[in-house]
Amino acid sequence: MSDQLIRAISRDGFVKAVAVSTRDLTERARQIHKTLPVATAALGRTLAAASMMGNALKEDGASVTLQVKGGGPLGAILAVSDNQGNVRGTVDNPQVDLPLRPDGKLDVGAAVGREGTLTVIRDLNMKEPYVGSVGLLGGEIAEDLAAYFVESEQIPTACGLGVLVDRDQSVLAAGGYLIQLLPGAGEDTIAKVEGSILAAGPVTGLLQENPDPEAMLRRALSDFDLEILERSPIAYRCHCSRDRMERALISLGAEELQAMIDEQGSADLTCRFCDSVQHFSREELEAMVASIQKKRQKI
Repeated sequence: MSDQLIRAISRDGFVKAVAVSTRDLTERARQIHKTLPVATAALGRTLAAASMMGNALKEDGASVTLQVKGGGPLGAILAVSDNQGNVRGTVDNPQVDLPLRPDGKLDVGAAVGREGTLTVIRDLNMKEPYVGSVGLLGGEIAEDLAAYFVESEQIPTACGLGVLVDRDQSVLAAGGYLIQLLPGAGEDTIAKVEGSILAAGPVTGLLQENPDPEAMLRRALSDFDLEILERSPIAYRCHCSRDRMERALISLGAEELQAMIDEQGSADLTCRFCDSVQHFSREELEAMVASIQKKRQKI
């Protein structure tokens, strides 16, 4: 089953939810960045979270960026989603390898670190993006994201994220859900949400049973009658292009470009998200320098 995102609301109007299955895009990220299992899990959880948050933005061209800096050996984790839920991401140190936790699970919290921040950047195509940041609770990402919604947006939220890695280091299952209370929800609703989530069990177990995110969400909210509002495909999608890289080179200015020509003769630019490489020859760089100088003369 290809990666999908669904949105739902309870028929009593007290709970809204979104869920994703992200096995394919997490495996794509693993192959691009050559991540070892604990890095695969950390990056995969962040990609799933970004996808669910990005899809909530309906403005064309809007995006959400999640940045996790916990002070652990993985370094910074970055995930960016467009307004459809398509994501791309990177991790500073993809080759980090740590012993399993005593319960046999990947120690994502230790790899991410617990002394740092989760930062959310919403770019709505306005003059300034909205930036919110909270201190990490444990570095496992799901509980940190739930804390962000409570602290920064005053929305009671439950978050489940999971990535299951196979013995050959490929991704067996990945995805997650965000469940949020709407105005008017009382203590009985909170108790029902907590009870059904606890009974459902881990995200990866649910996705192994059935990779459909709707099935996972119905299990996680088994005490509620859900109405599905949206179902859409999602993927690992990078928006880099040769034109964008050329504009990045031009932005360096004539002097720095000339220094690059003198020292290297040419330039190879690598996209941090998809590892694609664009080569710019000496002639192309010299043409950029000439173009910049010509514009200066006109001013």
